Parts: sequence; structure tokens; C-alpha cells
Amino acid sequence: MSELVDGARAVRAGEEVDAAGLERYFAAQVPELAGKPVEVRQFPGGHSNLTYLLKVGDRDVVMRRPPFGTKVKSAHDMGREFRILSALAKGYAQAPKPICYSEDPSIMGAPFYVMERLRGIIIRKDVPEGVELPEPKLRQLCLHLVDTLADLHALDYKAIGLDGLGKPEGYVQRQVEGWSQRYKGSQTDEVPVVEQVSAWLNENRPADSGATLIHNDFKFDNVVLDPSEPTRIIGVLDWEMSTIGDPLMDLGTFISYWVEPTDEPILQYFRNGPSDRPGALSRAQLVDRYRERSGREVQNPVFYYAFGLFKTAVVAQQIYYRYRNGLTKDERFSLFGIGVQTLCEQAARAIEKQRA
Repeated sequence: MSELVDGARAVRAGEEVDAAGLERYFAAQVPELAGKPVEVRQFPGGHSNLTYLLKVGDRDVVMRRPPFGTKVKSAHDMGREFRILSALAKGYAQAPKPICYSEDPSIMGAPFYVMERLRGIIIRKDVPEGVELPEPKLRQLCLHLVDTLADLHALDYKAIGLDGLGKPEGYVQRQVEGWSQRYKGSQTDEVPVVEQVSAWLNENRPADSGATLIHNDFKFDNVVLDPSEPTRIIGVLDWEMSTIGDPLMDLGTFISYWVEPTDEPILQYFRNGPSDRPGALSRAQLVDRYRERSGREVQNPVFYYAFGLFKTAVVAQQIYYRYRNGLTKDERFSLFGIGVQTLCEQAARAIEKQRA
């Protein structure tokens, strides 16, 4: 099954890290990784924090650091992510175990942390070659995805020491206003539909539905699947945006990544996983399953869906800002400006459909 395990590639140009610096740091600070040569490769996914595979002697570990040239430092807090993983290690088996964290700029010019590697399948836009997911199994995986999210929301976050992670009171209002401000702070073009969706969200905010630990970026490529049974989720990755907040906002982000076969063709281009394949649940079915699994009411799913699309559009805008201003040369980001408009047009369609 080793050929199905998600693999790393050569490091992208402009995103190289100093292997010798890591060796010196491990020798001085991390006994379990000390005295061994370090080989660096890079995982292909991810548009925010950068993820590297470090082969330290005969052991594989994973390192994360902020993107080069980022403008929004608060969105790439390595220390915060490391603290979250350290807390999750006390009571959430699906999170990778953290190993070390450093803020020393002499090592790679930015804070970073190292964690264990979870070896398994990661599905990105399409199912990897060699992975069998016929209709019944894809349906089962979709059920397991939404169940994993609902179960995360049931975690006793206070018991593992995460009660001070966020400010749950007024979470919905802060999120809508905050992402609207972030868009203005990274705007590169006039896109009227973005402003329209932002205004609707601000005018139609529901009250907070409660407070749980939320992931804030839960999707296909942030879960690790068992190579011997790819419907089974063995890990949840990328906790950089997690906080204590309204779980329905987390649900909205999750379904905003879900592209159905009947969605606009341009939206298909930005599809995040095989949600358009026969056997995949629809967004409405995901919401119904979440209701069943969590016991929570979802009074206005269109609001949460539209918010998820808007938030993702703003994240794309922030990345596109970096690309337009030469702060990153990653050509994957050249179409993100189109993505911003596409996501907000989808939100506008959902809102209009609700009004009809």
C-alpha cells in the first residue's frame, strides 16, 4: 500500500529551506532528531502555510512554516498552531503529534514547527490513481467526512485546555465584519459581486448557535485516509485557522468547498475534491447528515454556505494579492483573481435562489 501514501516532491522554486540550519537546530534542541542528516522535500497541496517532508535519518517528519512574502502575519501563527496540536494530543487521536517549535529567525527566517507524519492517502481535486472509490464507497467516505466534523464539534475543548483559544461571544458578527475588512485590505480589482455578498452577510447575520472547537478549513485534502480502507479517516491536518466559535460557521466553510455536478462549469475548475462524482452526497445531504449526527439545528444553511464561499474568496484574494505584488512566484495563484469572483457569484446565486 506504500504507493498510495501521499508523497512529497522537489521543493518549489523560491520556497527552499536550509537543511543544514535544521540539522544544527535539531542537534542543539531536539534530541530525538539530533545527529542525523536532513533531506527536504515539499508536499504539493496547500495555498497558505507551506508544508515540507523532512527525512531525518530514517525517520519522516513534517515541517510547517508561513508562506514567503505574506502580508497577513496573524493568519500564519506557527506558535498558535503548535499550541493547538499540543492540546489536541491530550484528547484527539486524529491530530498529528507535535515535536518541536522555533521562532529563531536564523534557522529559516520565520517561525516553524515540526510534527509527526501521518502516512496515508490524501485526496485533492481527484481521487489518486490506484485508489478505488466506487459509488458506495465514495458515499461512505462523504458520510465519514461530515461525521468527523460533527464529532470534532462535540469534543470537550475545555478538558484539553483550549478554553482560552478564541472569543466565542459575537463570533458570527466578528467573522462577517472581519473577512469584509480583510478583503478591503488585500483588494486588487473592483469586483462588485464581492461587495454585494459582503453587504448581504452583514445584513442577515443570525445569532451565534453555540461554541465548540472548530477547524475552519475542513475539506478533502485536510484529512488523511487509511491506505488499506480509504473510506476511513485516520488524521485531520492543518489546524492553523482553528478556534473556539460557532460550529455552523465551520459547517458553512466545509460545504462551500463542495462542488456538485450541476454547478456552473467555471466552479468545477476550482473543485477541491471528487464531490462531483457519482456516489458523492449533495450539499443538502451533508447538512442533513450533520443535523442527524450532531443533534444541532441548522436554521439558515444558505447564510452559512454563502459565508463559507465569501471567506474562501477572501483567502484567495489575500493569496492573489501576494502574487500580483510579486511576493510569491507560484503560478498556481495566477487564476485566483478569477476564483474570487467565481466563489462570490456562487454565493449570490444561492442567496437569490433562497429569495425566489
